[in-house]
Amino acid sequence: MSGNWIEVCGKDEIDEEDVIRFDHGGRTFAVYRSPDDEFFATDGLCTHEHIHLADGLVMDEIIECPKHNGRFNYKTGEAKGAPVCVNLKTYPVKVEGDTVFIAV
Repeated sequence: MSGNWIEVCGKDEIDEEDVIRFDHGGRTFAVYRSPDDEFFATDGLCTHEHIHLADGLVMDEIIECPKHNGRFNYKTGEAKGAPVCVNLKTYPVKVEGDTVFIAV
């Protein structure tokens, strides 16, 4: 990882316990806001079917793929059972003022 910080959005553009899609440099990312007002980022496509995770359901630190209900922990990227078996890559996130950045 090169550590280039890329501006994603304003904090208020992501609801609590929700996810948004962010495309940059030909790649898709998913950026999450936890109930504790922390922000996390992962690859934005399911490792099973390459479906956009931002279309999925977020609950209790889990993002669920909208196609086959594959589940990942959005804080760690860990695959949580069939049909997914490959973890998501995670990315550092920082918040400066009201702006969210990820390092890619």
